[in-house]
Order: sequence, then C-alpha cells, then structure tokens
Amino acid sequence: MTSIADEPGFHREGPLLYNLVYCSRAAPGVDQGTVDAIIATARRCNPVHGVTGMLVFGSGIFFQWLEGPREAVQRLMALIQRDPRHQRVVLLNETEESRERLFPSWDMELVGAEHIRDVLADAIDAAEDPNNATALRSLLIEVEATALLSRS
Repeated sequence: MTSIADEPGFHREGPLLYNLVYCSRAAPGVDQGTVDAIIATARRCNPVHGVTGMLVFGSGIFFQWLEGPREAVQRLMALIQRDPRHQRVVLLNETEESRERLFPSWDMELVGAEHIRDVLADAIDAAEDPNNATALRSLLIEVEATALLSRS
C-alpha cells in the first residue's frame, strides 16, 4: 500500500515548494497596458500549473517572485527568458524547500512602481552572489537615472 508520503517531492514536513526570483529590464515599448496583459495571462494560466507569486514593475524594471512545483516554475522561467518584452534577465535566487507558500492566494499580484527602489534595495542586501548584487546595483542606478530624466 502506498501513501502520499511515497510520492516524489513529498517530505515529512510536506511537499517541496520551488521558488525563483528574477529581475529584468523591460524592452522599449513596454507600458502599463503590456504589464496588465502579462498579469491577466498569469492569473489565467498560473493556477492551472500551481504557480503563485508577485510581480513588481516600475521604472522599466520587472522584479518577480515565482513559487510552485519545480517543473512548472522552470517552464515559466524559460518562457520569460525568451519573451521579447524582457531584456537582461537576471536570476537572483532559486531554492526548493518544504514550507508554506508566501503568496498562497496570489496567482500573480502586481506591486506598484512606487515600491521598485525598495524592492531592488532589499534584493541587493539579500543577494549572496556578488554578480547578482552588481547586476541589481546597475538596475537601481538605471531606475534612479530614469526617475531623474522623467522629472526634467
């Protein structure tokens, strides 16, 4: 007799949850309408694959947290990396652990542009890979430069 504990990916604490965090520069022409379309597609498709998460968009930067089954999240990330709306995709973190979802009811939630600097600064502080920290600092500098240009 088999039980759920015999299933691949199940551990005593519960099933493994894979999460991935990335950021990217939006391609020229990406606007709020484009982002709204991305969110609509995510809200339609992600529940089918067990993926939840959060997307921050502001100053031409995407920052996204994805969580769910490993294969589903990796498949989605492969699509994002090929998506012409994204440039300079930087993988910031990926882990697989037994825990509860951070965003259990968010098929994909959009966080406003006014928080992009805080999100990038937190990501820089948490970055363990020096290359990721450098890439994040570069994006933050671009965000600051874009904000200065838009005020002139």
